[in-house]
Amino acid sequence: MYQDESPKRFDRIVSILIQLQSKKIVKAQEMADRFDVSLRTIYRDIRTLEASGVPIYSEAGVGYSLVDGYRLPPVMFTQEEAGSFVAAEKLMQKFTDKNLGNHFQSAMFKIKSVLRGSQKDWIEAIESKIQISPAQDLFNHKIPDVLEILFESIAEKQQIIVLYQSLEAENPVKRILEPVGIFHENNHWYILGYCHLRKDYRQFRTDRIQNIQRTNNAFELQHKDLDFYLTKENQSEKVKIRILIDRKISKYLSSDRKYYGFVSEKILGDKVEMTFETHSLQNGFPRWYMMFGDYAEIIEPEDLKFQVKELLINLENKLNS
Repeated sequence: MYQDESPKRFDRIVSILIQLQSKKIVKAQEMADRFDVSLRTIYRDIRTLEASGVPIYSEAGVGYSLVDGYRLPPVMFTQEEAGSFVAAEKLMQKFTDKNLGNHFQSAMFKIKSVLRGSQKDWIEAIESKIQISPAQDLFNHKIPDVLEILFESIAEKQQIIVLYQSLEAENPVKRILEPVGIFHENNHWYILGYCHLRKDYRQFRTDRIQNIQRTNNAFELQHKDLDFYLTKENQSEKVKIRILIDRKISKYLSSDRKYYGFVSEKILGDKVEMTFETHSLQNGFPRWYMMFGDYAEIIEPEDLKFQVKELLINLENKLNS
């Protein structure tokens, strides 16, 4: 029996049909990457679906789509797939804003409605046993719809207005933004977008947004994908930092150090030499270093030593005042 006639192929063809229902156009390369097969195999599977009566529209260089109006009855989920919804629901409730969490909860009721009785019992047995607590607030609680507005802005290519409180400014400043994308990093959600005030692309932390408004103004610029700007930023010039720290203390830094540009470490007897790369010494590294500075030594750069000294002098002045 040929491999293409195996149950594995049947499962793949069913999965392809479900994927075609999940979005307007699906590229052949997307499906090939997902199932780790060749494009030729995908073309053969598509022909099999067509021969089975599934109305598929294809356009060279664009992709495949189902003819408008064609839908299969709701698919049944495996127990493992159903279980994954529980974790997703908990994450959505804690790591997104209130409105998006409510939308997902509504979607979950619809998903649960098509589960078999035994799967519903299984879900009910575990969902009260899972808790997730973020390290800090990710959104201003007074603004329940930040992500919802951002998604609309990106999809409809319309500008937004935010009142943003940066660390450097004493008062929040109004910004007109053209959001390019949203990403989660270092325990925070960020917007990357073009700021008309600064005339450049900037990142904005969602928890520092004091207010957000929709507008009817279309984007004035054509923006590339989010990956382009993130990659460009990561390739910009960085400051190299090397510190020497007591080995008995270094193990307590493993969870935090990645947020400060950790690159590598080298064991030197009872010491550990750690190397970091950061875009700026103003990003909090000096303050983080002070948490364990009595067990560490700065090898380079000299500027970092000055930054730490300045913080210590300011602290001493406050204690003596």
